[in-house]
Amino acid sequence: MTTWDGFQAFATTPVAAPPPPGAPPRSLEERLAYHSRFVTVRTPAIDALAKNVRTLMILGRHQAVTARPSLIVTGPAGAGKTTALLQVGRACHLAHTRRHGATAAAGQVPVAYVLVPPAASAKTLATEFARYLGIPVAAGMSQAQITNAVCHTYTSAGVQLVMIDEIHRLNPRTTTGAQSADLIKDLTERIGATFVYAGIDVTTTSLFTGVRGAQLAGRASLVDCAAFPARLGDSEPFRDLVKAMETALDLRATTGPGTLPKLAPYLHERTAGRIGSLARLIRQAAITALVDGTERITKTTLEAIRLDHLAEQHYQPRTRPRSARRRRDTSTP
Repeated sequence: MTTWDGFQAFATTPVAAPPPPGAPPRSLEERLAYHSRFVTVRTPAIDALAKNVRTLMILGRHQAVTARPSLIVTGPAGAGKTTALLQVGRACHLAHTRRHGATAAAGQVPVAYVLVPPAASAKTLATEFARYLGIPVAAGMSQAQITNAVCHTYTSAGVQLVMIDEIHRLNPRTTTGAQSADLIKDLTERIGATFVYAGIDVTTTSLFTGVRGAQLAGRASLVDCAAFPARLGDSEPFRDLVKAMETALDLRATTGPGTLPKLAPYLHERTAGRIGSLARLIRQAAITALVDGTERITKTTLEAIRLDHLAEQHYQPRTRPRSARRRRDTSTP
């Protein structure tokens, strides 16, 4: 994904989709592969990010004097930040191809996706930008030389959207972190693209501190990928999310619609409302149901699955105190 060839393959590969009504049944292997990839449920965060990115790209299209306004996608781990980022990047790539035609767009690169390496220096971060487009980086090249090559190539390739993930890894309070933050500021001013960042709870990190943090905060608006609440006013966002995932399952047992939404309170407690943990839980349960031949997801199936450590730490099953069980047992005739 962090090279142009990889991202282009991701953007142009048809998304996973449940079988349409009346379609012939798929084989076991096809259904295992489907649940391994599974669908990406359209969430409010994806909608908000897509709308804001589209608006900012139009806003900054003819802005040449200063850096264009940017976005930061923030939220807890497992809240779907990277998924939202990649879905918007895919949409931007496909829209560019539709607008210009596949032939005309063949030599252009509308979207770039870069990960901030751990403890990144300005040079290693510039090298990541170079690697995305396959820009040769010789051992003796300076940071300035790499940066110049990146800016020239990205401009020539027509990059319109630059997505930088794991931005919370930058710490402007350290020397290397400050240099990396300066590099990103330099790139935003020299590349005519809209920059979108994603990171874990960036407002609680040092990213917005000091002079460099103030500059970033003054240019970037936030899109919050928070965990899904069980209830929000009169709506139940988490139950709606579970229902959408249940609808996308390809299992043959006649469980009946609404089985998983009935378990929404349990699923919310189990995953803390994080979409990443929920998607993993349902996908693993579906694959288990296919492998063991039951073709049905039950609470027993879900209970047997070990989730990510963060979710398992949060989940505290409610059990009846031993004394209460003893009283119940002794009172039974």
